[in-house]
Amino acid sequence: MILTTNGLPGKTLHRQGEAMMKTILAGVMSSVMLFGANAVSAQSPAPAKAPLKLGAILDMSGLYADITGVGSQTAAKMAAEDFGGEVLGRKIEIVVADHLNKADLASTIAREMFDNQGVEAIVDVAASATALAANEIAKARNKIIIFNGPGSIRLTNEACGPYSVHYVYDTFGQANSTGLAAVKTGLDTWFFLQADYAFGQDLEKDTSNVVTRMGGKVLGTVKHPLNTSDFSSFLLQAQGSKAKVIGLANAGGDTINAIKQAAEFGIMKGGQRMSPLLAFITDIDSIGLETAQGLVLAEAFYWDMNDDSRAFTKRFMERVKRVPTSAQAGIYSSVLHYLNAVKAANTTDSAAVMKIMKATPINDMFARNGRIREDGRMVHDMYLFEVKTPAESKVRWDVYKLLATIPGDQAFQPLEASRCPLIKK
Repeated sequence: MILTTNGLPGKTLHRQGEAMMKTILAGVMSSVMLFGANAVSAQSPAPAKAPLKLGAILDMSGLYADITGVGSQTAAKMAAEDFGGEVLGRKIEIVVADHLNKADLASTIAREMFDNQGVEAIVDVAASATALAANEIAKARNKIIIFNGPGSIRLTNEACGPYSVHYVYDTFGQANSTGLAAVKTGLDTWFFLQADYAFGQDLEKDTSNVVTRMGGKVLGTVKHPLNTSDFSSFLLQAQGSKAKVIGLANAGGDTINAIKQAAEFGIMKGGQRMSPLLAFITDIDSIGLETAQGLVLAEAFYWDMNDDSRAFTKRFMERVKRVPTSAQAGIYSSVLHYLNAVKAANTTDSAAVMKIMKATPINDMFARNGRIREDGRMVHDMYLFEVKTPAESKVRWDVYKLLATIPGDQAFQPLEASRCPLIKK
């Protein structure tokens, strides 16, 4: 046996050396693997943030589909794209649903959007009854809700909420802009055809108040169901009243049908004036200038007002093949205003975002120096137009002559008259 200097056999020492070397190599490999894992982890992208979802509850298939519908959906998407497609590192998504003009369905959809779909804010609810229903859901959940399509002034009066905004028009603004001008020109006796739901009721009431305040008289009112196809009995009552003006407290397909049938009955040729208290450019296009010429109406937006409105309209028409209504222009403007506030607040918290929305003036293709009041009313100029004759119109959609610009603080209900419970008096 050969002994080493420490007295251990040579083979034994060799085996110990091999074992020690294996231990050292295992430790090195373990460290390398751990370092590699940490390096890979450090290089891996962070999990993607959930998208920021904005909901729109629209009439996609009924009598208000041309006013809102696909056009409003498109305008909202254009706003998201123009903003850059994301905010706070979250991609912006527009979630759209059709409420079929049913208030209970609108309420259910709003609840589903907030509770299960992760929608941060609702940027429109077309029509008044459906808007009032969805508004209650938004208030209960402290969520922002913006109205571009509906007109009922209840949204900024009794039904107002801390995070609700009425953006484009309301029944008071329409009545004040149209009724005031009409009575001043001697059209001082009125008979109303009223759509029998919240919007029609408010529009008739507000216009009647303007007429009587100016010294005019209301000779009667007849109510008709929503989405009426035959107006003959209602028009005969209006014709028999001998009123100088037949006020149409309705919208969309109801307004179109009423005016077309009134022309067939020769009502306008008989000397009575038809006054659509809410009409959109798509309505005038459907009626045709031959029948609609001479109508006087109030609008919040017209595509041919300035370079900005014309530029937006050109891009919009490339997608929708028609000009935007005021409601569709409004949803574009309001979505951009909301997204800018989210960016400035660095959060989607309703209170923080709404504070910035109310503090920031609105200057874009829709409004100049617009502002959101304490009651949620977005105050901006309104416009009184007269429908052109066929000879005056150069191309399709060239339908309005501007008669007057009504400053926002004169067009809309004064804040001191508001019935919003949030306003301290």
